[in-house]
Amino acid sequence: MKPIHRNRRLGIIGIGAVLLAGAAWLVFAALERNISYFYTPSEAEIAAIPPDTRIRLGGLVETGSVSHGEGLEIAFTVTDGTATKSVIYSGILPDLFREGQGVIAQGRFNAEGVFVAETILAKHDENYIPKELEGISHEADTGV
Repeated sequence: MKPIHRNRRLGIIGIGAVLLAGAAWLVFAALERNISYFYTPSEAEIAAIPPDTRIRLGGLVETGSVSHGEGLEIAFTVTDGTATKSVIYSGILPDLFREGQGVIAQGRFNAEGVFVAETILAKHDENYIPKELEGISHEADTGV
């Protein structure tokens, strides 16, 4: 027969493990609701992202695609050189936002497949370009 203190120790360890697993599950469940994955337009096409799933869409603002709507509404196209996605945003754009520049839009695709952005982040440094877009930035700037 095992001593009583040994059984008690195993019970405490078991309860601690269950509590730790429960806490880890709560943390991951909370993080999952706030995660937004980054996609280029090509990756977004392949992934077939369901409407109302929060993501980040990144690429270059296609030259000639920016159009202003009523009030602060703006529509433009994001490209990665292979695919393009239409984006609609209502709000004040960053100062560095312009055609041919890198942009990351955070938001959701609507039922029509148009990306409705909640936040727009513009590229802030001429030296940085994501790996996926390295060959495109020069073409977009020169029009080649």
